[in-house]
Amino acid sequence: MLIAFMMGFSSGLPLLLTGSVLQAWMTEEKVDLATIGLFALVGLPYTIKFLWAPALDRFTPHLLGRRRGWLLLAQLCLMLSIAALGMTQPASSPLVVAGAALLLTFFSATQDIVIDAYRREALSDDEQGLGASLYVNGYRIGMLIASGGGLILADFVSFSTVYLLMAGFMSIGLTTTLLAPEPSPSPDQPKTLAEAVIKPFVEFFNRQNALMILLFILLYKAGDTMASHMSIPFYLELGFSKTEVGAIVKLFGFWATILGGLLGGILILKSGIYSALWRFGILQAVSTLGFAILAILGPSLSGLATVIALENLSAGMGTAAFIAFMASQTDKRFTATQYALLSSLMGIPRVLIAAPTGWVAEITGWPLFFGLCAAVAIPGLLILTRFKSWLENSGETTIKKAPTVE
Repeated sequence: MLIAFMMGFSSGLPLLLTGSVLQAWMTEEKVDLATIGLFALVGLPYTIKFLWAPALDRFTPHLLGRRRGWLLLAQLCLMLSIAALGMTQPASSPLVVAGAALLLTFFSATQDIVIDAYRREALSDDEQGLGASLYVNGYRIGMLIASGGGLILADFVSFSTVYLLMAGFMSIGLTTTLLAPEPSPSPDQPKTLAEAVIKPFVEFFNRQNALMILLFILLYKAGDTMASHMSIPFYLELGFSKTEVGAIVKLFGFWATILGGLLGGILILKSGIYSALWRFGILQAVSTLGFAILAILGPSLSGLATVIALENLSAGMGTAAFIAFMASQTDKRFTATQYALLSSLMGIPRVLIAAPTGWVAEITGWPLFFGLCAAVAIPGLLILTRFKSWLENSGETTIKKAPTVE
Protein backbone atom coordinates (compact mmCIF):
# COMPACT_ATOMS: atom_id res chain seq x y z
CA MET A 1 0.00 0.00 0.00
CA LEU A 2 2.87 2.38 0.77
CA ILE A 3 4.45 1.60 -2.59
CA ALA A 4 1.08 2.24 -4.29
CA PHE A 5 0.95 5.62 -2.55
CA MET A 6 4.50 6.63 -3.50
CA MET A 7 4.12 5.44 -7.10
CA GLY A 8 0.91 7.48 -7.28
CA PHE A 9 2.97 10.56 -6.36
CA SER A 10 5.48 9.81 -9.10
CA SER A 11 2.66 9.32 -11.62
CA GLY A 12 0.74 12.47 -10.67
CA LEU A 13 3.65 14.91 -10.62
CA PRO A 14 4.27 15.17 -14.41
CA LEU A 15 0.60 15.38 -15.49
CA LEU A 16 -0.13 19.03 -14.73
CA LEU A 17 3.29 20.19 -15.89
CA THR A 18 1.77 19.99 -19.38
CA GLY A 19 -1.65 21.01 -18.00
CA SER A 20 -2.46 23.75 -15.51
CA VAL A 21 1.14 24.89 -14.90
CA LEU A 22 1.83 25.19 -18.62
CA GLN A 23 -1.56 26.89 -19.09
CA ALA A 24 -0.68 29.49 -16.44
CA TRP A 25 2.71 30.06 -18.06
CA MET A 26 1.11 30.52 -21.48
CA THR A 27 -1.60 32.79 -20.06
CA GLU A 28 1.09 34.97 -18.47
CA GLU A 29 2.89 35.09 -21.83
CA LYS A 30 -0.36 36.37 -23.47
CA VAL A 31 -1.01 33.23 -25.52
CA ASP A 32 -4.67 33.18 -26.68
CA LEU A 33 -7.28 30.82 -25.19
CA ALA A 34 -7.79 28.84 -28.41
CA THR A 35 -4.09 27.95 -28.56
CA ILE A 36 -4.09 27.01 -24.88
CA GLY A 37 -7.02 24.70 -25.55
CA LEU A 38 -5.25 23.07 -28.50
CA PHE A 39 -2.29 22.26 -26.27
CA ALA A 40 -4.43 19.47 -24.83
CA LEU A 41 -3.28 17.52 -27.91
CA VAL A 42 0.21 17.11 -26.42
CA GLY A 43 -1.44 14.58 -24.12
CA LEU A 44 -2.02 12.16 -27.02
CA PRO A 45 0.53 9.64 -25.65
CA TYR A 46 -1.82 9.09 -22.70
CA THR A 47 -4.53 7.97 -25.11
CA ILE A 48 -2.43 5.72 -27.38
CA LYS A 49 -0.06 4.19 -24.82
CA PHE A 50 -1.59 0.76 -25.42
CA LEU A 51 0.34 0.74 -28.72
CA TRP A 52 3.71 0.22 -27.00
CA ALA A 53 2.42 -1.43 -23.81
CA PRO A 54 2.80 -4.98 -25.29
CA ALA A 55 6.57 -4.46 -25.50
CA LEU A 56 6.61 -3.75 -21.77
CA ASP A 57 4.71 -7.01 -21.14
CA ARG A 58 6.95 -9.06 -23.43
CA PHE A 59 10.50 -7.82 -22.77
CA THR A 60 12.39 -7.66 -19.47
CA PRO A 61 15.30 -5.23 -18.97
CA HIS A 62 18.51 -6.78 -17.62
CA LEU A 63 18.41 -4.54 -14.52
CA LEU A 64 15.76 -4.75 -11.73
CA GLY A 65 13.26 -7.00 -13.54
CA ARG A 66 10.34 -6.56 -15.94
CA ARG A 67 8.38 -3.91 -14.01
CA ARG A 68 11.05 -2.01 -12.07
CA GLY A 69 13.54 -2.07 -14.94
CA TRP A 70 11.19 -0.32 -17.34
CA LEU A 71 10.06 2.02 -14.55
CA LEU A 72 13.60 3.16 -13.78
CA LEU A 73 14.31 3.89 -17.45
CA ALA A 74 11.05 5.84 -17.91
CA GLN A 75 11.65 7.93 -14.79
CA LEU A 76 15.19 8.91 -15.77
CA CYS A 77 13.98 10.07 -19.20
CA LEU A 78 11.05 11.85 -17.57
CA MET A 79 13.33 13.92 -15.34
CA LEU A 80 15.31 15.07 -18.39
CA SER A 81 12.19 15.95 -20.40
CA ILE A 82 10.69 18.02 -17.55
CA ALA A 83 13.91 20.04 -17.34
CA ALA A 84 13.92 20.46 -21.15
CA LEU A 85 10.37 21.83 -21.17
CA GLY A 86 11.40 24.45 -18.63
CA MET A 87 14.01 25.77 -21.07
CA THR A 88 11.47 26.62 -23.80
CA GLN A 89 9.75 29.94 -24.65
CA PRO A 90 5.91 29.68 -24.92
CA ALA A 91 5.35 33.09 -26.52
CA SER A 92 8.01 32.98 -29.24
CA SER A 93 8.39 29.24 -29.90
CA PRO A 94 5.08 27.45 -29.33
CA LEU A 95 6.05 24.54 -31.61
CA VAL A 96 9.21 23.89 -29.59
CA VAL A 97 7.11 23.99 -26.41
CA ALA A 98 4.68 21.50 -27.96
CA GLY A 99 7.53 19.15 -28.92
CA ALA A 100 9.07 19.24 -25.44
CA ALA A 101 5.66 18.75 -23.83
CA LEU A 102 4.94 15.80 -26.14
CA LEU A 103 8.22 14.17 -25.12
CA LEU A 104 7.31 14.65 -21.47
CA THR A 105 3.88 13.08 -21.88
CA PHE A 106 5.36 10.09 -23.75
CA PHE A 107 7.67 9.17 -20.87
CA SER A 108 4.97 10.00 -18.34
CA ALA A 109 2.55 7.68 -20.14
CA THR A 110 5.20 4.94 -20.22
CA GLN A 111 5.72 5.34 -16.48
CA ASP A 112 1.96 5.07 -15.97
CA ILE A 113 1.82 1.81 -17.94
CA VAL A 114 4.37 0.16 -15.69
CA ILE A 115 3.00 1.59 -12.42
CA ASP A 116 -0.53 0.41 -13.24
CA ALA A 117 0.76 -3.06 -14.10
CA TYR A 118 2.87 -3.17 -10.93
CA ARG A 119 -0.10 -2.23 -8.70
CA ARG A 120 -2.39 -4.78 -10.36
CA GLU A 121 0.18 -7.57 -9.98
CA ALA A 122 1.35 -6.68 -6.46
CA LEU A 123 -2.13 -6.39 -4.89
CA SER A 124 -4.78 -9.10 -4.61
CA ASP A 125 -8.27 -8.55 -6.06
CA ASP A 126 -9.82 -7.55 -2.72
CA GLU A 127 -7.02 -5.01 -2.14
CA GLN A 128 -7.54 -3.17 -5.44
CA GLY A 129 -10.11 -0.69 -4.07
CA LEU A 130 -8.04 0.48 -1.11
CA GLY A 131 -4.86 0.33 -3.16
CA ALA A 132 -6.49 2.52 -5.80
CA SER A 133 -7.59 5.07 -3.17
CA LEU A 134 -4.04 5.35 -1.78
CA TYR A 135 -2.65 5.53 -5.32
CA VAL A 136 -5.12 8.35 -6.06
CA ASN A 137 -4.08 10.21 -2.90
CA GLY A 138 -0.42 9.93 -3.85
CA TYR A 139 -1.32 10.99 -7.39
CA ARG A 140 -3.13 14.05 -6.08
CA ILE A 141 -0.22 14.99 -3.83
CA GLY A 142 2.05 14.84 -6.85
CA MET A 143 -0.34 17.12 -8.76
CA LEU A 144 -0.52 19.42 -5.71
CA ILE A 145 3.25 19.78 -5.58
CA ALA A 146 3.44 20.41 -9.32
CA SER A 147 0.47 22.73 -9.78
CA GLY A 148 -0.29 24.32 -6.40
CA GLY A 149 3.34 24.60 -5.37
CA GLY A 150 4.42 25.43 -8.89
CA LEU A 151 1.92 28.28 -9.29
CA ILE A 152 2.85 29.82 -5.94
CA LEU A 153 6.56 29.56 -6.74
CA ALA A 154 5.91 31.18 -10.13
CA ASP A 155 5.00 34.42 -8.32
CA PHE A 156 8.57 34.54 -6.95
CA VAL A 157 10.78 32.71 -9.48
CA SER A 158 10.62 32.06 -13.20
CA PHE A 159 8.61 29.19 -14.65
CA SER A 160 11.89 27.72 -15.95
CA THR A 161 13.12 27.41 -12.37
CA VAL A 162 9.82 25.83 -11.36
CA TYR A 163 10.26 23.10 -13.98
CA LEU A 164 13.83 22.38 -12.87
CA LEU A 165 12.60 21.97 -9.28
CA MET A 166 9.85 19.59 -10.43
CA ALA A 167 12.43 17.49 -12.29
CA GLY A 168 14.26 17.15 -8.98
CA PHE A 169 11.09 15.95 -7.22
CA MET A 170 11.03 12.94 -9.56
CA SER A 171 13.92 11.53 -7.52
CA ILE A 172 11.23 10.39 -5.04
CA GLY A 173 9.88 8.04 -7.71
CA LEU A 174 13.37 6.79 -8.53
CA THR A 175 14.00 5.95 -4.87
CA THR A 176 10.68 4.09 -4.63
CA THR A 177 11.52 2.06 -7.74
CA LEU A 178 14.92 1.05 -6.37
CA LEU A 179 13.54 -0.01 -2.96
CA ALA A 180 10.31 -1.72 -4.06
CA PRO A 181 10.21 -5.52 -4.53
CA GLU A 182 9.62 -6.91 -8.01
CA PRO A 183 6.19 -8.61 -8.36
CA SER A 184 6.17 -12.33 -9.05
CA PRO A 185 5.87 -12.86 -12.83
CA SER A 186 2.87 -14.70 -14.22
CA PRO A 187 3.82 -18.20 -15.45
CA ASP A 188 1.65 -17.62 -18.53
CA GLN A 189 3.10 -14.24 -19.54
CA PRO A 190 3.65 -13.75 -23.30
CA LYS A 191 6.63 -15.57 -24.78
CA THR A 192 6.70 -13.64 -28.06
CA LEU A 193 5.87 -10.09 -29.10
CA ALA A 194 3.04 -11.41 -31.29
CA GLU A 195 1.44 -13.06 -28.26
CA ALA A 196 1.84 -9.83 -26.25
CA VAL A 197 0.07 -7.86 -28.98
CA ILE A 198 -2.73 -10.24 -29.97
CA LYS A 199 -3.76 -12.29 -26.93
CA PRO A 200 -4.65 -9.38 -24.60
CA PHE A 201 -7.11 -7.96 -27.13
CA VAL A 202 -8.58 -11.38 -28.02
CA GLU A 203 -9.19 -12.14 -24.34
CA PHE A 204 -10.77 -8.74 -23.64
CA PHE A 205 -13.01 -8.50 -26.70
CA ASN A 206 -14.26 -12.04 -26.09
CA ARG A 207 -16.24 -10.68 -23.14
CA GLN A 208 -19.97 -10.03 -23.45
CA ASN A 209 -19.77 -6.39 -22.32
CA ALA A 210 -16.40 -5.47 -23.87
CA LEU A 211 -17.59 -2.60 -26.07
CA MET A 212 -19.86 -1.19 -23.36
CA ILE A 213 -16.99 -1.25 -20.88
CA LEU A 214 -14.85 0.78 -23.28
CA LEU A 215 -17.64 3.28 -23.92
CA PHE A 216 -18.30 3.67 -20.21
CA ILE A 217 -14.60 4.35 -19.51
CA LEU A 218 -14.58 6.91 -22.32
CA LEU A 219 -17.58 8.84 -20.97
CA TYR A 220 -17.64 8.43 -17.17
CA LYS A 221 -15.30 11.33 -16.35
CA ALA A 222 -15.51 13.22 -19.66
CA GLY A 223 -17.50 16.19 -18.34
CA ASP A 224 -15.34 16.52 -15.23
CA THR A 225 -12.20 16.42 -17.37
CA MET A 226 -13.49 19.04 -19.82
CA ALA A 227 -14.25 21.44 -16.97
CA SER A 228 -10.87 20.86 -15.32
CA HIS A 229 -8.98 21.56 -18.55
CA MET A 230 -10.18 25.18 -18.67
CA SER A 231 -10.25 25.77 -14.90
CA ILE A 232 -6.95 27.69 -14.64
CA PRO A 233 -7.79 30.22 -17.41
CA PHE A 234 -11.27 30.49 -15.80
CA TYR A 235 -9.86 31.36 -12.35
CA LEU A 236 -7.37 33.88 -13.73
CA GLU A 237 -9.89 35.51 -16.07
CA LEU A 238 -12.41 35.75 -13.24
CA GLY A 239 -9.91 37.87 -11.31
CA PHE A 240 -8.13 35.53 -8.90
CA SER A 241 -4.34 35.90 -8.55
CA LYS A 242 -1.94 33.00 -9.13
CA THR A 243 -1.25 32.86 -5.39
CA GLU A 244 -4.98 32.66 -4.60
CA VAL A 245 -5.37 29.91 -7.19
CA GLY A 246 -2.40 27.99 -5.81
CA ALA A 247 -3.42 28.42 -2.17
CA ILE A 248 -7.18 27.78 -2.45
CA VAL A 249 -7.56 25.59 -5.53
CA LYS A 250 -4.58 23.37 -4.77
CA LEU A 251 -3.61 23.68 -1.09
CA PHE A 252 -7.06 24.14 0.47
CA GLY A 253 -8.50 21.49 -1.83
CA PHE A 254 -5.77 19.07 -0.83
CA TRP A 255 -7.57 17.90 2.32
CA ALA A 256 -10.84 17.38 0.48
CA THR A 257 -8.96 15.29 -2.07
CA ILE A 258 -7.28 13.15 0.60
CA LEU A 259 -10.62 12.67 2.35
CA GLY A 260 -12.33 11.86 -0.96
CA GLY A 261 -9.75 9.24 -1.91
CA LEU A 262 -9.86 7.49 1.48
CA LEU A 263 -13.64 7.73 1.71
CA GLY A 264 -13.92 6.34 -1.80
CA GLY A 265 -11.80 3.30 -0.93
CA ILE A 266 -13.85 2.61 2.21
CA LEU A 267 -17.20 2.99 0.43
CA ILE A 268 -16.10 0.63 -2.33
CA LEU A 269 -15.46 -2.05 0.30
CA LYS A 270 -18.73 -1.23 2.08
CA SER A 271 -21.26 -0.76 -0.71
CA GLY A 272 -19.65 -2.31 -3.80
CA ILE A 273 -18.25 -0.91 -7.03
CA TYR A 274 -21.59 -0.35 -8.77
CA SER A 275 -23.09 1.78 -6.02
CA ALA A 276 -19.82 3.69 -5.61
CA LEU A 277 -19.50 4.51 -9.32
CA TRP A 278 -23.13 5.66 -9.49
CA ARG A 279 -23.02 7.92 -6.42
CA PHE A 280 -19.63 9.37 -7.21
CA GLY A 281 -20.63 10.05 -10.82
CA ILE A 282 -23.60 12.14 -9.68
CA LEU A 283 -21.39 14.06 -7.23
CA GLN A 284 -18.94 14.83 -10.04
CA ALA A 285 -21.71 16.36 -12.16
CA VAL A 286 -22.99 18.46 -9.24
CA SER A 287 -19.48 19.75 -8.49
CA THR A 288 -19.08 20.79 -12.13
CA LEU A 289 -22.28 22.86 -11.87
CA GLY A 290 -20.60 24.63 -8.97
CA PHE A 291 -18.19 26.25 -11.43
CA ALA A 292 -21.13 27.71 -13.35
CA ILE A 293 -22.47 29.24 -10.13
CA LEU A 294 -19.04 30.67 -9.31
CA ALA A 295 -18.87 32.24 -12.79
CA ILE A 296 -22.11 34.09 -11.98
CA LEU A 297 -21.03 35.12 -8.45
CA GLY A 298 -17.68 36.48 -9.56
CA PRO A 299 -14.30 36.38 -7.75
CA SER A 300 -15.57 35.32 -4.30
CA LEU A 301 -12.91 33.57 -2.20
CA SER A 302 -15.52 31.81 -0.07
CA GLY A 303 -17.38 30.69 -3.20
CA LEU A 304 -14.13 29.42 -4.72
CA ALA A 305 -13.28 27.49 -1.55
CA THR A 306 -16.74 25.86 -1.46
CA VAL A 307 -16.65 24.81 -5.10
CA ILE A 308 -13.10 23.47 -4.83
CA ALA A 309 -13.89 21.47 -1.68
CA LEU A 310 -16.86 19.79 -3.41
CA GLU A 311 -14.97 19.23 -6.67
CA ASN A 312 -11.91 17.68 -5.03
CA LEU A 313 -13.98 15.50 -2.71
CA SER A 314 -16.07 14.07 -5.57
CA ALA A 315 -13.05 13.75 -7.89
CA GLY A 316 -11.08 11.81 -5.27
CA MET A 317 -13.95 9.37 -4.69
CA GLY A 318 -14.82 9.00 -8.37
CA THR A 319 -11.25 8.39 -9.47
CA ALA A 320 -10.67 5.76 -6.75
CA ALA A 321 -13.75 3.81 -7.87
CA PHE A 322 -12.91 4.28 -11.55
CA ILE A 323 -9.33 2.99 -11.17
CA ALA A 324 -10.46 0.02 -9.06
CA PHE A 325 -13.01 -0.85 -11.75
CA MET A 326 -10.42 -0.75 -14.53
CA ALA A 327 -7.88 -2.80 -12.56
CA SER A 328 -10.49 -5.47 -11.87
CA GLN A 329 -11.16 -5.83 -15.61
CA THR A 330 -7.59 -6.83 -16.52
CA ASP A 331 -6.13 -10.31 -16.92
CA LYS A 332 -2.88 -10.66 -14.93
CA ARG A 333 -1.19 -12.34 -17.90
CA PHE A 334 -1.50 -9.11 -19.92
CA THR A 335 -1.73 -6.47 -17.18
CA ALA A 336 0.27 -3.71 -18.84
CA THR A 337 -1.44 -3.99 -22.23
CA GLN A 338 -5.05 -4.33 -21.04
CA TYR A 339 -4.78 -1.65 -18.37
CA ALA A 340 -3.07 0.65 -20.88
CA LEU A 341 -5.98 0.12 -23.26
CA LEU A 342 -8.55 0.99 -20.59
CA SER A 343 -6.63 3.94 -19.13
CA SER A 344 -5.92 5.24 -22.65
CA LEU A 345 -9.65 5.55 -23.19
CA MET A 346 -9.87 7.29 -19.82
CA GLY A 347 -7.37 9.86 -21.16
CA ILE A 348 -9.20 10.59 -24.43
CA PRO A 349 -11.49 13.24 -22.87
CA ARG A 350 -8.39 14.96 -21.46
CA VAL A 351 -6.85 15.20 -24.93
CA LEU A 352 -9.34 15.05 -27.82
CA ILE A 353 -12.61 16.08 -26.17
CA ALA A 354 -10.90 18.79 -24.13
CA ALA A 355 -9.02 20.26 -27.10
CA PRO A 356 -11.88 22.52 -28.35
CA THR A 357 -12.97 23.56 -24.84
CA GLY A 358 -11.28 26.97 -25.12
CA TRP A 359 -13.18 27.66 -28.33
CA VAL A 360 -16.47 26.49 -26.77
CA ALA A 361 -15.90 28.63 -23.66
CA GLU A 362 -15.25 31.71 -25.79
CA ILE A 363 -18.54 31.20 -27.67
CA THR A 364 -20.83 30.18 -24.79
CA GLY A 365 -19.38 32.04 -21.83
CA TRP A 366 -18.32 30.38 -18.59
CA PRO A 367 -21.73 29.61 -16.97
CA LEU A 368 -23.15 27.78 -20.00
CA PHE A 369 -19.83 26.07 -20.68
CA PHE A 370 -19.74 24.44 -17.24
CA GLY A 371 -23.43 23.56 -17.53
CA LEU A 372 -22.64 21.66 -20.74
CA CYS A 373 -19.75 19.89 -19.00
CA ALA A 374 -22.11 18.70 -16.25
CA ALA A 375 -24.57 17.34 -18.85
CA VAL A 376 -21.82 15.26 -20.47
CA ALA A 377 -21.83 13.03 -17.34
CA ILE A 378 -25.31 11.66 -18.11
CA PRO A 379 -24.45 9.15 -20.90
CA GLY A 380 -21.79 7.46 -18.77
CA LEU A 381 -24.22 7.00 -15.88
CA LEU A 382 -26.84 5.51 -18.21
CA ILE A 383 -24.32 2.97 -19.54
CA LEU A 384 -23.38 2.05 -15.96
CA THR A 385 -26.90 0.71 -15.35
CA ARG A 386 -26.17 -2.07 -17.89
CA PHE A 387 -23.40 -3.42 -15.65
CA LYS A 388 -25.56 -3.85 -12.56
CA SER A 389 -26.20 -7.58 -13.03
CA TRP A 390 -22.49 -8.53 -12.81
CA LEU A 391 -21.12 -5.64 -10.71
CA GLU A 392 -23.66 -5.89 -7.93
CA ASN A 393 -24.59 -9.15 -6.22
CA SER A 394 -26.83 -9.66 -3.23
CA GLY A 395 -24.78 -9.30 -0.04
CA GLU A 396 -21.50 -9.30 -1.94
CA THR A 397 -19.17 -6.34 -2.66
CA THR A 398 -16.32 -8.07 -4.46
CA ILE A 399 -15.46 -6.50 -7.79
CA LYS A 400 -16.29 -8.83 -10.65
CA LYS A 401 -14.72 -9.10 -14.08
CA ALA A 402 -17.12 -9.01 -17.01
CA PRO A 403 -18.20 -12.51 -18.07
CA THR A 404 -16.69 -13.92 -21.24
CA VAL A 405 -18.58 -15.23 -24.24
CA GLU A 406 -18.78 -19.03 -24.16
